[in-house]
Amino acid sequence: MADTLLELPDDFSRVLAIVAHPDDIEFGAGPAVAQWTAQGREVAYLLVTRGEAGISDLEPARCGPVREAEQRKAAAELGVHEVDFLDHYHDGTIEYGPGLRRDLARAVRRHRPELIVTFNHHDTWASGAWNTPDHRAVGLAALDAVADAANRWIFPELLDEGLEPWRAGKVAIAGSPHATHAVAVDDDSRDRAVRSLAAHDRYLGSLSDDPPQERARFILGHLLAATAPRFGGRNGVAFQIVG
Repeated sequence: MADTLLELPDDFSRVLAIVAHPDDIEFGAGPAVAQWTAQGREVAYLLVTRGEAGISDLEPARCGPVREAEQRKAAAELGVHEVDFLDHYHDGTIEYGPGLRRDLARAVRRHRPELIVTFNHHDTWASGAWNTPDHRAVGLAALDAVADAANRWIFPELLDEGLEPWRAGKVAIAGSPHATHAVAVDDDSRDRAVRSLAAHDRYLGSLSDDPPQERARFILGHLLAATAPRFGGRNGVAFQIVG
């Protein structure tokens, strides 16, 4: 982990966030997304599952649609209006492999982002707690999808779909224990991010008895404050930058 976090260069206009579940973006990178859309950057989301195994007292067939709706509302709060879900992966059992890499490379070629955002792919979090298999699989596949999307001879079937190769410039990994950079976040972007995370109302209610808005403000306040000592005292979202 770097002692001092560098400011993430702002040499990009299009962002694609690739994560495993609804809420991953809002927990890990929501304030940064709010900052980017306020600056006029285009942000799109790709979710590998609908998080249908995420609420213990709600069976998957009912949970998936609830969480998809909450994710779309959360994205809209941040100014993100393109939210896609993959249909053939299941929450809790995502496996890394060529199929997942191909699906993510397809999205990269379609959206043509300069920056890809994903969630921590390392075995552990900064606290030392074990990471989930879904986060590890999707984060690793997102990193590999950068090269896959740029090489026309890997997954040539994408050419048949009219998707020409595209190389994204960087990958920003939220929640990484090896953060190198950060995005400064102003008060307005923080408040929008709180409303966005609070939109996961049913999910947050399954984690705590606290009101969703209160819980969201606490979570994101901690996220931003934890970055400040290594970021010149500024509130920010930390990322590991690859590329």
